[in-house]
Amino acid sequence: MKKDYYLIIDTETTINDKVADFGAVICDRKGNIADQCAVLVSGVFGIDPLFYIANEKEKSLWSKQGKDRRFTKYNEMLENGTRMLASVNAINNWLERTKREYNPILTAYNLPFDMDKCNKTGIDLTMFKNSFCMWRAAFNKYAMTKSYKNFTMQIHAINPPTKLGNCSFQTNAEVMARFILDEPDLQDEPHLALEDVVGYELPILKRLIQTTKKSVF
Repeated sequence: MKKDYYLIIDTETTINDKVADFGAVICDRKGNIADQCAVLVSGVFGIDPLFYIANEKEKSLWSKQGKDRRFTKYNEMLENGTRMLASVNAINNWLERTKREYNPILTAYNLPFDMDKCNKTGIDLTMFKNSFCMWRAAFNKYAMTKSYKNFTMQIHAINPPTKLGNCSFQTNAEVMARFILDEPDLQDEPHLALEDVVGYELPILKRLIQTTKKSVF
């Protein structure tokens, strides 16, 4: 019987909506990693500023100062070999090889976001015929359950109230992974593409596969 594989991708982007850090993992239905890719995109990284929010407080990851700290971190990763620079063509060649070898189902925690940013960078994800958004699958499976709502209240993962005073539960990858793993103190995502896939999105996918009919994924 043919083995099913999944391609989980994640991206960290620039202020110009292009991919600076591309991470991807090929895994089977048990979550075993068969292949992976972790690269900084040549022609984007170091040329376009990393994404930041102008009015964010200095200590924030997404502040202008946070952008500078992230850039320094990436340069350290280039120096120690945990990242390498790769062209868009090289990334597409890797994707084409994984398609031939594994014919995986494409997913990401926010698939529309990542596909849009990859498209703007020239990274071709259209070659994968089957795909689904992991966030939507996890939201539909868990977010409306009593156990999830109780968990988010326990860890105070609640969005600020709207003007009408309504509150909603957070469903980002950090919170969902904490719920899936039953680890309330799991540290925040480092917002490094490969590390976010392995530490947060892979466990979510593994649980979804374990608790959902095969025909869905």
